[in-house]
Amino acid sequence: MPSSNLPRRIAAVDGVSCCLVMHIFIFAVTFSLASFWTTYARAQVQAQGFAVERFYPAAPGGGWMVMDELNMRGRLGGVVAISSGYAYKPLQLTASDGSQHLSVIKHQSFADVGVAVTHENLRFYLNLTSPLIIKGQSGSLGAYQFTDPDVSVGRIPDLISDARVGFDARLFGEYNSPLRFGLGAQLMIPNGIRSDYDTDGKFRGMLRALFAGDTGMLTTAAQLGVHIRTLNDAPTPGSPRGSELLFGIAAGPKFAVTRDKRIRAIIGPELYGETAFKSFLGSTTTALEGLITGRIESTTEQDSQLRVKLSTGRGLHQQFGAPEWRVVFGVEMFDWYE
Repeated sequence: MPSSNLPRRIAAVDGVSCCLVMHIFIFAVTFSLASFWTTYARAQVQAQGFAVERFYPAAPGGGWMVMDELNMRGRLGGVVAISSGYAYKPLQLTASDGSQHLSVIKHQSFADVGVAVTHENLRFYLNLTSPLIIKGQSGSLGAYQFTDPDVSVGRIPDLISDARVGFDARLFGEYNSPLRFGLGAQLMIPNGIRSDYDTDGKFRGMLRALFAGDTGMLTTAAQLGVHIRTLNDAPTPGSPRGSELLFGIAAGPKFAVTRDKRIRAIIGPELYGETAFKSFLGSTTTALEGLITGRIESTTEQDSQLRVKLSTGRGLHQQFGAPEWRVVFGVEMFDWYE
């Protein structure tokens, strides 16, 4: 072999080796990235959604926006109630280190229609709720992926979300007495789509002890109960943790609007919330919300009555669906037959 060709052959061999090494390097990098992405994608758990709304309107004729006055009366009566409200950021999630925020539900609005039949101290009722707007932000938080719903008046896949069937009984006290006590039960029938955050996809129930009273110009109402919720999506951020303790209180003065006292007004605060039994009073498992509720109502007891209500407030501890702020409007129409 001529010595003059040796350097060329060595250079050619080096070129082939460099090319081979480069191809191996590119393959290794591509394989590593593909493996990492596959592992990362598998690590991302898709959140399934749940019933975010924690504003449960009082039974038709209940008086307050959330609390119940237990003022059923007469041999037979009927109530029709219509309400609608808007909540801003009812599901706002924050990373454990506070570095990231995700508004899974930023805008939420519902309309609710309720009907009730009363007999002396008993009340049977049905509430049907329709989502008007449920919109938010998609994204990931830690190992969890959240997809925002897209529900609006023009596009409503869930005409009716969870329906509520309820029964209340006043066991102690009379209409407008200083102290009234009763028990209430509600069954929530699942309907809707979990990914739209308007249902758990499971039956739920509520059992409540109800307290109320009227002394002079002051009227009060309170509740203590259990939300029987079988859904436990721990450790998904912001999700339910099973059954919960319910609590709430309302109080305010009542005063005449007209000289003949046929129309009166009541205004006062309502404070209510819930906490998961499995993490009792935990910082991420307790929701607390406050409203200022005002209402104007007729006081005639023989004729049909009308009540108009307006509430506004905010989440005092924003967990489990307590929003940054909320506004609610309602109308109730009564007929009492003595």
